[in-house]
Amino acid sequence: MIFQFFVLSSKGDHLIYRDFRGENSSDVVRVFYEKVTALPEDQPPVVMTHKDVCFVHVKQGGLFWVVTTSSASSPFTMVEFINKLCSLVKDYCGALTEKSLQLNFALIYELLDEVVDYGYIQTTSCDVLKNFIQTEAVSSKSFSLFDLSSVALFGAETQQSKVAPSSAANRPLHQREQGKSEIFVDVVERMTVVIGANGVLMKADVEGEIRVKCYTPRCSEMRIGLNEDFSIGRAQLRGYGAAVRVDQCSFHQSVKLDEFDTSRILALCPSQGEQTVMQYQLSEELPCAAPFRLFPTIERDASGRLLMYLKLRCDLPPKIAALNVQASVSVPKGSVSLSQELSSPDQSAELKTRVVLWSIPKFNGGTQLSAIFKLDVPGLTSSSLLELGPVGLSFEVPRWTCSGLQIRFLRLSPVQPSPGERWVRYTTHSDSYTVRV
Repeated sequence: MIFQFFVLSSKGDHLIYRDFRGENSSDVVRVFYEKVTALPEDQPPVVMTHKDVCFVHVKQGGLFWVVTTSSASSPFTMVEFINKLCSLVKDYCGALTEKSLQLNFALIYELLDEVVDYGYIQTTSCDVLKNFIQTEAVSSKSFSLFDLSSVALFGAETQQSKVAPSSAANRPLHQREQGKSEIFVDVVERMTVVIGANGVLMKADVEGEIRVKCYTPRCSEMRIGLNEDFSIGRAQLRGYGAAVRVDQCSFHQSVKLDEFDTSRILALCPSQGEQTVMQYQLSEELPCAAPFRLFPTIERDASGRLLMYLKLRCDLPPKIAALNVQASVSVPKGSVSLSQELSSPDQSAELKTRVVLWSIPKFNGGTQLSAIFKLDVPGLTSSSLLELGPVGLSFEVPRWTCSGLQIRFLRLSPVQPSPGERWVRYTTHSDSYTVRV
C-alpha cells in the first residue's frame, strides 16, 4: 500500500506530490530530503525509515522519485512500481527532466489517479491507460526533422546511412502522427572494469539489454534478428570464428523463442511505449580490448609540490569516439590549489574536495591525450602519496557495443502499407571503470 508519492529535484524542490491515504502529513517531504542529504555516501540506500514510515526511492533524470509506505510492504514491489511509473511518464511526457515535469504536471496527476486508487496499484500498462488519459503532453523542446545534434541512430536492414532526429525517440505519445509506424531499438551495455596498477585487467563485467520503444498501431508481431553466431555460455559456441558470447541471458515474458535456438530470432507482440525485451551479462573477460588504458606518473617536484602526469589512451576502433569522458583522481587531504597543462584546448580540469576532475568532451578511438597536474599540498610526505587514487572513468560510447551484439534485421508482421520509421542505436556506458595507481 502506498501512502504518498512525490518527486523532488536535486535541490529539494517538490515537483509532484500526491497523498493517497491522508494518514501522514506533507512534512514527510522535508524529512526525506534531510535524510538523503545528511548521508555521507554518494548513493543513499533505496529504503529508509522514519518512525513508522518507510521511504522507498529511485533516482532517475537527476530527480528523486519517492513513495512512502508501511514497513509491511515489499520494498521490491515499490521499486518496481516506481521504475514502471518513470517509464510511463517518459512515454507520455517524452523525457524525465525537471522542465518536462513542470510543463506536464496536470498529465502526471491524471496518470497517478488512474495508476493508484486509495494507495493500491491498479495498472501500469500503457495500452490500458491510453484509453483513459485525455490530457495532451507539452514538449519541452520542439521536434525538428533537421535536428541532428545528438548521436546518430542507425536504421535496420538497408537503412544504414539514415540518421534519426535527436528528439525522435523522446516525443510524447500524443504528439505522434496517427497511423505512423515508429520503432526505436536500443542495445545498451554498462561496463564494470577494474585495472590494476600494473595494467592488468583484474575485473570485467558487462551488463546489457535490448529495449524496444514501439509506436506501431497496426503491428501484430515484431521479429528481431540477432547475430547468427550469438551464443549463451561456452557450451553453445559455434564454429571456429570469433562468436558473440554472453554468460547469462533472460527474456521478457512476452518474447517468443521458437526461432531463437535455430536462427537467433526474437518474436514478440510489442505494447505501446518502452519495454526491455532481453537482458544479458558477460563476466570475467572482455571479448575486446578495454576501451581505455591509463599510464600515470606521480612524483614530488623540486618545490615540494605533488606532480601527476596522466597519459590516457583510447583503444576503441578509429571510427568510434567516446563522449563526455571524465577522469576523477583522489588526491591527498589538504590539497589547496591546482595548476594544469592539458594536451588540447577543449579539455578542462578542476579541483574539488579531495578530487581532481579531468573532463574530455570527445575522445576519438586510437588516440592518446595527456595532462600534467601540479598540486600544492601543505605538509606533503611520502605517506601522503598513499592517499592518491584510484582513478575513476565515466564515459559514453555511441555506435559501439563491447560484446559485439548486433541487430541483423527488424521486421513487422503484417507488413506496413507505408514505410515505417525503424531505428537501432548502440550505446555503451561506464557503470564503474576504475584504474588503480
